[in-house]
Amino acid sequence: MTEQEKLEKIAEILDLEVEEVDIEADLESLEEWDSVAILSFIAMMDEEFEKEVKGSEIRQMKTVKDLFGLMVK
Repeated sequence: MTEQEKLEKIAEILDLEVEEVDIEADLESLEEWDSVAILSFIAMMDEEFEKEVKGSEIRQMKTVKDLFGLMVK
């Protein structure tokens, strides 16, 4: 999966346009990054990557780019 495809997935979770999501954005600064978005990310990881991600792992992520690191098969 390319970085652009990953960015599109994150934008979809955040209910934003791809252009509105900066790869270096601090997750805490994104008001769209809330508990619903986190649950959506966990579900997407399970469905798309067949990978179980724990909340503790997600809490360690600081930027959008950090989330990309989890998005591998």
